[in-house]
Amino acid sequence: MTKDQFAALHRADHPLVLFNVWDAGSAKAVADAGATAIATGSLSLAGAQGFDDGEAMPFDALLRAVRQIVAAVDLPVTVDFETGYAQCLEDLSTNAAALREAGALGCNFEDQVLGGQELRDAAEQAERIAIVAGAGLFVNARTDMFLAPLMAGENPNRAELVTGAIKRGAVYKDAGASSFFIPGLSDIDMIAQICAGVDLPVNVMRLPGMPSNAELGAIGVARISYGPAPWREAMGALGEAARELYR
Repeated sequence: MTKDQFAALHRADHPLVLFNVWDAGSAKAVADAGATAIATGSLSLAGAQGFDDGEAMPFDALLRAVRQIVAAVDLPVTVDFETGYAQCLEDLSTNAAALREAGALGCNFEDQVLGGQELRDAAEQAERIAIVAGAGLFVNARTDMFLAPLMAGENPNRAELVTGAIKRGAVYKDAGASSFFIPGLSDIDMIAQICAGVDLPVNVMRLPGMPSNAELGAIGVARISYGPAPWREAMGALGEAARELYR
């Protein structure tokens, strides 16, 4: 599948639903269930390999897992690239090319500064997006404008954050992003504002209390991710089954 064909899957009238996977086996299970694309989640994939989230997993291990996933399914694969496993632009370019060579068609690429809640300057992040897109990847430009406060126990559903996200979405589009990811935002009206205000397919992450996927599509959402929830549920079921066995 080409980038253009993958882009065509991002439709508000029939949103692309990504039930995020963590290895080749989970990717095959999701593909066999009827998925049209496969997406990894950084926390899930790292956790399945015994690492913490936040690029604690070595990049070579990530590439190895990506190759295994790509070989296991006949679907486009998009990978959570976090901040690119690189600080300098030269290393970022090298890593993006390696990810594409491993078989990934797309990637999530986030604007937070690794290890904190601070966001990169929008112009700096745009330069980084251009490099990743230049490697041939469909860039799902993620802003952590909402997820950072959510993880800090604050309310992410704030009007000033929506305004800031719309501005970033425009900058990221001009840099070569193909879609715009806003994890952490759950207010339906605010999501609709971003869908109307950003000239890119908008990706949300499912959170408790959010409306159905069809309702999200009705307000303009073109891509819906499940994040770490599938892995957490699977590991929870595994742990519970083991506890029953060893009681």
